[in-house]
Amino acid sequence: MVENTEDMNHTVCSNGSIQNLNGVSEEKLDELRALIGKAEGDPLRIVGIGAGAWGSVFTALLQDSYGHLRDKVLIRIWRRPGRSVDRSTAEHLFEVINSREDVLRRLIRRCAYLKYVEARLGDRILHADELLKDGFCVNMIDTPLCPLKVVTNLQEAVWDADIVINGLPSTETHEVFDEISRYWKERITVPIIISLAKGVEAELEPEPRIITPTQMINRATGVPMENILYLGGPNIASEIYDKEYANARICGAEKWRKPLARFLRQPNFIVWDNGDLITHEVMGGLKNVYAIGAGIRFASTVCGALKEQFVFITYISLMPYIRRTKDASCLLFHSIQKEMPFVRICDLSLKSENFTLDRDSTGMVAALTNESATSKSVYFAHCTSEMIFITHMLAEKPEKLAGPLLADTYVTLLKGRNAWYGQQLAKQELSLEMGDSIKGKGMIQGVSAVKAFYELLSHSTLSVLHPEENTPVAPVELCPILKMLYGILITRDYTVPAILQALRDETMNDPRDRIEIAQTRVFYRPSLLGQNP
Repeated sequence: MVENTEDMNHTVCSNGSIQNLNGVSEEKLDELRALIGKAEGDPLRIVGIGAGAWGSVFTALLQDSYGHLRDKVLIRIWRRPGRSVDRSTAEHLFEVINSREDVLRRLIRRCAYLKYVEARLGDRILHADELLKDGFCVNMIDTPLCPLKVVTNLQEAVWDADIVINGLPSTETHEVFDEISRYWKERITVPIIISLAKGVEAELEPEPRIITPTQMINRATGVPMENILYLGGPNIASEIYDKEYANARICGAEKWRKPLARFLRQPNFIVWDNGDLITHEVMGGLKNVYAIGAGIRFASTVCGALKEQFVFITYISLMPYIRRTKDASCLLFHSIQKEMPFVRICDLSLKSENFTLDRDSTGMVAALTNESATSKSVYFAHCTSEMIFITHMLAEKPEKLAGPLLADTYVTLLKGRNAWYGQQLAKQELSLEMGDSIKGKGMIQGVSAVKAFYELLSHSTLSVLHPEENTPVAPVELCPILKMLYGILITRDYTVPAILQALRDETMNDPRDRIEIAQTRVFYRPSLLGQNP
């Protein structure tokens, strides 16, 4: 069923932005329509699949930018029907509505305000799909969106879609797109699919490899990889909709990534393009692993000095990696500044006592160490070295990923849901028994990513030489944080405080040893990403 929205041909969007009235939006839309081959009078059909925070925001951004061109584009979003909203959420939503005059007036004008009053009083049960129609995502109640056209029937949503946005978690992607494939059997045209998912899964037979959401979509639907793209970057969904400056990359075949980058680009949301689809997708999943372990959630407003402190600590751990050549060092600096223009690269001549992490930050490691800045820095050093170690196995030119990976990790540690999840586990406000789909947050992708990377790096067909014993060991044996997270989150052989054991183990190798192993030996395994050597 489709829920229709009101006339959105107005100049002021729900997030306060002004509609582009100079024809640039229409020009970009016309370019994309021509490339796809849309005839006059046949609207470009865009549908978002999955209504989590990022999927909803992405669809809302498109609606804000192009929704007023109704004769040329139709933008809709699919989510499952039937999910009810509990009273505490309804009460909080009511407070949000009444705190925003623009939202309040919009609901009154649409004769939709009364149902929120009734829900606040406990006289009515609201459902997630009707909230989304009014511009509220259940995973992001504090950030009202524009009203959206909501479809609850999957076949109706996708059967004639020209562009499909995958906003599903990796754990649900294959199942949903397998169902979608049944509705596309008689299609003549091939759709374009943009995946926003950052999770990964492991496939161990016939040989170990990582499976990404774009590969799942390709397998399930038969849509060629040249028509499947990945969009990701160091972004927090609510901040993007609130017009905080952000950037992202759309990765895939040149035919589509360049025109789509132009189509998606907005003044406060810069979209670059890159041909390295799978590697960028995998890196988006990797940082979630270590975000859970860190669990660091800084305050919403962070001073510039604090941002420099994180980069300084990470830079120290990266020194063995970037000092190989002058070019590599310059490349890393350029990448960091491109990804995070607000960050000044710290001079190593500065004294370390000038750098202390925010005392207000809390998290799995922080909560277990009485907010020790020193313990946090130890964690950062080890987690960044493990990520470097892993990227050398997965990427032929890992130094090119340093900037994007660092930027994405930084944002995730700062305000991402995976870091929040680790914090809540450490504070015992959440338990593992509650699962990895959390009310008000959605799917915690890092949990399945921990499982995927552990299973991959512990496979019997993979081995590296131990730096001291000079004997073959599974790569995961050189990743103690990953091992411990697997023991805590997956097998549950350990309790949350055991994360400190991985940091305090006297036999643990120096982080730079791990990096040197990756740099000095033939380490790249293209088969791990399903690529030919």
